Amino acid sequence: MITLLVLSWIDYKTFRLPDSITLPLLSYGLIGNGFGFLHWASWDSAILGAIFGWSSLYGLNALYKKIKGINGVGMGDAKLLGALGALLGWQLLPYIILIASLSGLLGGYLLLKIQHKDLHQAIPFGPFISLGGIITLLWMI
Repeated sequence: MITLLVLSWIDYKTFRLPDSITLPLLSYGLIGNGFGFLHWASWDSAILGAIFGWSSLYGLNALYKKIKGINGVGMGDAKLLGALGALLGWQLLPYIILIASLSGLLGGYLLLKIQHKDLHQAIPFGPFISLGGIITLLWMI
């Protein structure tokens, strides 16, 4: 959980999710579940979680870029969701995405209002993905 909080802070401040943190987190999920010391997901579920987590946001960004001509989601967000998929398994990805999306809508709107910015201003999505991961992890324990 501390890693997710650190990633949230970094993304909030810099709009970046460093590979030096997200990729080891993904590896930890795959190795931990693969060798059975995490017991959060089966090996197959962890692999599919990493693939589906990353590819869902990658695909969403590709579609957005085709329509609008610009990136809508950062690839750090895709790697973070892939890491959470590796940690918790593919079955919990819909919960993570639902929590991230709802909290992102509400939190993003409030953040823009507090900072007196218009609704077209970019906001980092990583903190909301992390929140979805933390809530889902606590819920499953």
